[in-house]
Amino acid sequence: MNLLLDTHVLLWWLDDYPALSRKAKAAIADGKNLVFISAVVIWEIRIKQALGKLAIPQNFQKVLNAQPFEMLDITVEHAHAIGDLPAHHRDPFDRMLVAQTKVEHLTLVTRDIRLKKYKIPLIEA
Repeated sequence: MNLLLDTHVLLWWLDDYPALSRKAKAAIADGKNLVFISAVVIWEIRIKQALGKLAIPQNFQKVLNAQPFEMLDITVEHAHAIGDLPAHHRDPFDRMLVAQTKVEHLTLVTRDIRLKKYKIPLIEA
């Protein structure tokens, strides 16, 4: 299974936060699963950091690079796919994650139950 982590899931994973579900932890840790981090997740983290809403380590990029994750760029195809999504969710970062999940045939790992409305493969975090 190929996974795409929502922003909070990545942060919880890196912090070993206990709220992350056992199912999500097991799927992320399973070496048979490819785990992707979207550029939109990094973008959201950096925006929140710049606004003073999120504290991350000075060496965040190095910490992230040490993880066995694949980075997923945002493509024109992903951007076009957003136009086909119903308006179940207004957050542009989450909408991009849904589009990438659909285009790349991934399973989204998230705590945001509103994203179930898109009928995408999902693991609740």
